Amino acid sequence: MAQTVTAQAAVEALTPAAPPQLQLGTIKTKVPPVTQAAQVADANEAALRAELKYETVRWNGKPVLTLDEGSRVLLVKAAAREAGLDKVGLSFHDVYGIIEAETSWIPRTGASKDGTANLGLAQFEPRTAQGLGIEDPSDPVEAVFGAAKYMKDGAKWASAKLDGLKLSPDERAAKLREGISIHYNLSIKGRNKWDGHNSAALPIETQRHIANARAGAAEAAHLARTLRA
Repeated sequence: MAQTVTAQAAVEALTPAAPPQLQLGTIKTKVPPVTQAAQVADANEAALRAELKYETVRWNGKPVLTLDEGSRVLLVKAAAREAGLDKVGLSFHDVYGIIEAETSWIPRTGASKDGTANLGLAQFEPRTAQGLGIEDPSDPVEAVFGAAKYMKDGAKWASAKLDGLKLSPDERAAKLREGISIHYNLSIKGRNKWDGHNSAALPIETQRHIANARAGAAEAAHLARTLRA
C-alpha cells in the first residue's frame, strides 16, 4: 500500500535539519588550573609579608619607611632559599650584602650614568626588572627576591670567569663574591674587562660596591646571631 504524506511533510523531508541552537552561557572555556606549587608559593609569600615589620628612618633629612633589621634577615633568607643560591656557593648573607651595597636598605630612585632610572631597594633598571619578572621594583619583597635571582645569574657568570684560575677554595669564594658585585654594578662592556685578578683596576664605584657588599654580608651574619632570626 502506498503511504500518503502531506505536502508539508514532503517539504520537511527534503529540507536539511537545522543545526542545534547554542545556548549562551553553555560553552565553558578551559582555564589552566593553578598548580599546587604556585599555590604554595603564593601562600608562603603571603605568610612572609605578614611577618615583615617596618620602621621610619631619616634619609637626606626626610622620613623614609623601611624594613626593620629582623624583617630584612627574614626576607633575604626567603629570597636566597627561593633562588637556590646555595647551589652556586652563596647564602642569604650575600643577598643582604648586595642590598646594603645598593641602597643601605633605604628604598629610593637613583640613576645610571646614562640617566636610566634605578628603582627600589635593589636599584633595578626597568628593563632588568621586567626581565626578572618584577612587576613593581619599589616593592621590597619583589625587589629582594629579584636581586637573589639576579645574583644567581651573576654567580654563574663569575664562576665561568674563574674557571682555570689557580685559586684555593677561600680565594675562589672571595673572588666569586667580587664577581657578583661586578656583574650587578657594571654594564656588559664594563664587566667583561674583569679577568678574576684585576678588581683593583675597576672603577672606584665598583670597588666600593665590593667592599660594601662584603661588610653587609658580615652585618647579616651578626644580625642573624643576635636576633636569632
